[in-house]
Amino acid sequence: MKKQMIKACCRVAVALLWLVTLCAAAATQEITAVFKPDPSNPLLNKFVNTTPQSGVCPGHMPARCEALGIFSIRTWDINFTSNTPLVLNHVGPGPVDVRKGVMFKVPSEWRSLEVVSDKGERETVQVRIAGIGNRFDVTRPGTIHSWSPRTFVYAPAPCLTTGMGTGTSQYLLWFWVVPEGAGTCSLTHVVEVPELRYVNFEYAYELRTPNPLGMSTGHYTGSITYTVGPHQDFDFGDIMIPNDSLLTFNFNLDVQHTLKVEVPPGGNRVELVPQGGWQAWLQRNRRPERLFRDQTFNISVSSRFKMQLDCQYGDGGNQCLVREPESGGAVPLNISVTLPSGLTDAAGQPVSRRPLLRDGSGTELFQPGHYVDRKPGVLHFEIAREKVEEMLTGVGKTYSGNVTVIWSSEI
Repeated sequence: MKKQMIKACCRVAVALLWLVTLCAAAATQEITAVFKPDPSNPLLNKFVNTTPQSGVCPGHMPARCEALGIFSIRTWDINFTSNTPLVLNHVGPGPVDVRKGVMFKVPSEWRSLEVVSDKGERETVQVRIAGIGNRFDVTRPGTIHSWSPRTFVYAPAPCLTTGMGTGTSQYLLWFWVVPEGAGTCSLTHVVEVPELRYVNFEYAYELRTPNPLGMSTGHYTGSITYTVGPHQDFDFGDIMIPNDSLLTFNFNLDVQHTLKVEVPPGGNRVELVPQGGWQAWLQRNRRPERLFRDQTFNISVSSRFKMQLDCQYGDGGNQCLVREPESGGAVPLNISVTLPSGLTDAAGQPVSRRPLLRDGSGTELFQPGHYVDRKPGVLHFEIAREKVEEMLTGVGKTYSGNVTVIWSSEI
């Protein structure tokens, strides 16, 4: 009975140890980016990467990284240690086996991941690894000069040299640029290296983010996981073994749109009059063909939006009415909108005198081609000729009604 109890305890201990090992192998990197329209540069409509950088880009070559569109991260959470000495010229039958020496193969091709907003909207982000480096330490008699004709400072093809290399005879900080779709980059050493360690892990990445003008305001999150180790996404050969098997990027994209409409002072009171005023009617009894008013407004917008009406008096259908309180008579008010250049409908067509209706049909989606900053649009108010005749029949009358024009980014 005692033996059985001891065995059971041992099984529990092994299970707990296995669980701890799994939990430890999960390095993460948070990637953050923000879109907020910039009135000083309205044609620049891209996310700004707000992830804190470290390593080569901020410390050694900021201008080159900016020109390449890459960002660097240096982390001490992942390191590599050789599991056997690196023997001279990777000795063995047949050709040199680069997997037994110093090699680097990273996921330099574009990979896609999905980010989902807090409203459930989905977009695609693409990422690729665009550079690789670390601090490597060697044990005597190996030195940083153990590689020839190239050293870590000078990248072997297909990797590209950055000139980044600083250290002593026993360690070196270095970095290479990795072109899109590059394969393995390897170095041949000319003396035996008893032990080699990469005590940190440095990489550059490049992003392709969605068009923020087609996204709703909110937070979008998603993740992508790379494997680390021999024959994995980050593959540094058969001898260099990592302390962690996974690297996860957690993405958080923040979209902060602008939708602002400004009406000039007094523009909320609209008086409809004939072309040229009322003089022709008062002096010559010439009946107006229509009553109208064009009211300008300024719009600043970086997001999709829709428009519709809310009416004090309705006709039971899609139009608003103006009403004469004494007689109870009412006539329909035609309302339409013209939007400034840079804003189109869902089909990509300019918006000119587009009818505004109570149910929003025909104005369900307007979209910017770039950030529109305080550009003028027009609301057109009109009563048609046949209704004007009705209004001018009999004694003087005053027609009025409240109409609310709605701009909404809740698409």
